[in-house]
Amino acid sequence: MSVAPAVGAALGVAVAAVGVGAVGVGATPFLAAVLAVSAGVGLTRGLHVDGLADTADALGSYRDPDSALAIMKKPDLGPLGVTAIVLALLAQVAALTTVLARPWYAAAAGVVAATATGRLAVAVACRRGVPAARPEGLGSLVAGIVGPFALVLGALAVAGVAAGAVPGRPWQGPLAVGIALVTVLLLLRHTVRRLGGITGDVLGAVCELAVTATYVAISM
Repeated sequence: MSVAPAVGAALGVAVAAVGVGAVGVGATPFLAAVLAVSAGVGLTRGLHVDGLADTADALGSYRDPDSALAIMKKPDLGPLGVTAIVLALLAQVAALTTVLARPWYAAAAGVVAATATGRLAVAVACRRGVPAARPEGLGSLVAGIVGPFALVLGALAVAGVAAGAVPGRPWQGPLAVGIALVTVLLLLRHTVRRLGGITGDVLGAVCELAVTATYVAISM
């Protein structure tokens, strides 16, 4: 989990290659954005969007922690979960359409930064002091294992890449990363209060939320 941002950056290179490559061969930025977002979902086998949906269903149920966690474990999706997936992917495509219309190097930096920020958010969720919601599952294996040094190093590296995402405004990319992380911290605070800690689904949710927030913030 400490090296999750580096893994995200590698995934971002692949996603950027799809989006920037599609524009390079004549696709519209919108079509290229659809292909890039689809590639990101496909390469992760939809695990993070599934986590986003399950977390939305659990938190939106307003039930006690045990009941909410039971909802999270069910294989089906409720209306809130479906809505969360649709809105997140729509926002990503809309924002990425603007990003991919920029020079290729800026577009690539934006995609890599957003994808890496999603994985940085996972590391933030696994930082010391954040408990697991259950005694079993992925959350219990990774909760509290990431130290502050790894978080600071990861944040600086991601912010450095993001600085190249908006031509003429090197501050906007790092600001976008900061906005995404603040959004994630707010979700984590609510999740810990409602569920008692993190789960594997929560990790997927913070990842997708961070990616979406970063894309939106660098597209403006």
